[in-house]
Amino acid sequence: MLRLLGAHVVRRPWLFLVAALVLVLDALLLGADLPDRLGSGGTTDPGSESARVQRVLEAHYPEQQPNLVLLVSVPEGAQVDDRAFAAQGARLAERLAFEKPVVGVVSYWQTGLAELRSHDGRQAVIAARIEGDEDRARTALEELAPRFRGAQQGEQGEQGGLTVRITGPLAVQNEIQSTVAEDLARSELIALPLTLIVLVWVFGGVLAAALPVLVGLVTVLATGAVLRLITGFTEVSVFAQNLTTALGLGLAIDYALLIVRRFREELDAGAVPGEAVLRTVRTAGRTVLFSALTVAVALAAMLVFPLYFLRSLAYAGITVVLVSALTALTVLPAVLALLGRRVDALTVRRRGRGDAPAPKGRVTELVMRRAPLVTVAVTGILLVLGLPFLNARFGTADHRQLPTASESRIAQETLREDFEDLPEGSIPVLLRTGGASSADAQATAGRIAGKLSALAGVTRVESSAGTYRDGARSEVPSPADSGRRTAGYDLLTVVAEDDTAATSAAHQELVGKLREAAGPDGASVGGPAAQVVDSKAAIGRGLAPALGFILVGTLVLVFLLTGSLAMPLLTIALNGLSLTAMFGAVVWVFQEGGLSGLLGFTATGDVEATLPVLMFCVAFGLSMDYGVFLVARIKEHFDRTGDHSASVLHGMRTTGGLITAAAVVLSVVFVSIGLSRITNTKMLGLGVALAVLVDALVVRTLLVPAVLALLGRRAWWAPAPLRRIHRRLGLREEPEPAPNLPPAGPASPERTAHDREPAAL
Repeated sequence: MLRLLGAHVVRRPWLFLVAALVLVLDALLLGADLPDRLGSGGTTDPGSESARVQRVLEAHYPEQQPNLVLLVSVPEGAQVDDRAFAAQGARLAERLAFEKPVVGVVSYWQTGLAELRSHDGRQAVIAARIEGDEDRARTALEELAPRFRGAQQGEQGEQGGLTVRITGPLAVQNEIQSTVAEDLARSELIALPLTLIVLVWVFGGVLAAALPVLVGLVTVLATGAVLRLITGFTEVSVFAQNLTTALGLGLAIDYALLIVRRFREELDAGAVPGEAVLRTVRTAGRTVLFSALTVAVALAAMLVFPLYFLRSLAYAGITVVLVSALTALTVLPAVLALLGRRVDALTVRRRGRGDAPAPKGRVTELVMRRAPLVTVAVTGILLVLGLPFLNARFGTADHRQLPTASESRIAQETLREDFEDLPEGSIPVLLRTGGASSADAQATAGRIAGKLSALAGVTRVESSAGTYRDGARSEVPSPADSGRRTAGYDLLTVVAEDDTAATSAAHQELVGKLREAAGPDGASVGGPAAQVVDSKAAIGRGLAPALGFILVGTLVLVFLLTGSLAMPLLTIALNGLSLTAMFGAVVWVFQEGGLSGLLGFTATGDVEATLPVLMFCVAFGLSMDYGVFLVARIKEHFDRTGDHSASVLHGMRTTGGLITAAAVVLSVVFVSIGLSRITNTKMLGLGVALAVLVDALVVRTLLVPAVLALLGRRAWWAPAPLRRIHRRLGLREEPEPAPNLPPAGPASPERTAHDREPAAL
């Protein structure tokens, strides 16, 4: 297949380039509005108990589920109860209620509820719900926010009356999404020039360095268009853009590095350009193909989870991997076929040639002589670095993800600090009443409310039967309580003693108690804390299938590449070990706030539950990427010579510099994303960058050659049945006749591309 592909590219390079140009132009048009179609949610299980409760609440109790909050302030020295400001506040709430998508408006001036007024009397709350799905609600918010934000007109039209700040879950999500989009554009401006500088240093020439960047840009644009098509069928997270940029640039550049390096090796060996392209596609192309498949398998594991945040990132990841491989195997060889030896044009430094041992080769020789010591030392250090992850606590993102200067975050923190009686994260309990009479439904609600109010950690329970404390009714039903019964449901609101974040560990523990107490009565528990509990449960259920999928896929692919039983097992073990530093850093830096001041974020005491899954799949896939680069070259030399030690040394000499260069480039891309002002994006970018560098500079440079030296030829062992399977199904180098191409210069028969070990790219 690769031989035929290479032959077509050599014969018709312009056809491939014109087709690629047409596709890129179409992708630009199609993906132009992608940022507006992405969502910032997707971290909850849509089939969970909390999700079912949420759907009922949105449909029948909109006033109990506000997603928009107006924080209203009066000037210094005034009070929200002053007649002029009270009238202005009431008119403001009335204006909001007349907005078409807004329902369930509740304000301090309408209800007189003390919890909706700050303790100093200078601020009050208007809460409402914007109807519709995430996209429609966000669009409505962007339309109405400018009309309500800032100073409001007084009674005679004068300024300086009420001042309004907008917050609430919808505003927080919208600000996160807009901030991510801004940060992504900035990261691309940082990553592209830095990447080009690194590549110029690696290749020693401007033209050769520009080729990987070209492949990366084509990949990112094409993937954006595919994601735009996917948004027509399912929801896609805004973080898919970050992943597309990072993986698109990173993997495309990795593959282009491999292709361009092999092409230059073939030219150095005396091959004519067309023949060099054919050999490059057949050899390095095979490595690219296997690498893409292994990375895609790791990312596809996220499809196991029901959370659309993870599923959409799987769509983005698989697409970007396959597009980058396809571009590297078609567009790049076509360009190389046209350039030929001009690929070394615009040289800025002389490229090293010859057979002198490269620094990687000398390091590898030393490592292989001290293999037991290196294996024990490196393994021990990596395990120690991963120890903090044993204390990981999982939660969900809130307003503290945003920069400290953001409007939504400032308003949310004001609500927490200045509204002491405002219940933080009250927990809704939904009781299905069916066809029961009003009296029977109220009696049932009272009985359950009394039982729940007696639980440890509960301050009170509000129900249609009144308010209950410590197992007994403390307040009789009010007219407002009758609104808790509707459409076959009765709503109970549990107010917790813990006044920290609505998704805190205490609230999550209380959700478990409430479900245990109310579940037998047919009640369902919802709310933010219940959503976190259900999300963690969904992730827990999906971990075993996801890991099994990754392990089986990796075992099969590496076996098909190597024909060995030991090598796939070794690859999985070393890949997992390379991730320990990343997971340890996630807990110490982001959960505990070890570097919060330096990196500019607020530690929340927990980690977004979905992030470790995403980071594992991405980092494991990238580790497989480098592992395939190295193992493929070692296997190629071993098949030709049968000398295990020489093959390991050859593989490190010929790919060690490539892997280091690729890791530096990829880390630049992820670090630029890690400069985001959103904490989760910062965690993803910096965490994966750390994993990439540890894998390339520690695991591939030290641990892999040390372990292979200890195993010796046993690394290539497989039982006879598996050897027969590999002979039939495995991909391996086959001899082929020299292509009938016009000569471009004298070849060197005694030196081949396989025998040379150039010291530099």
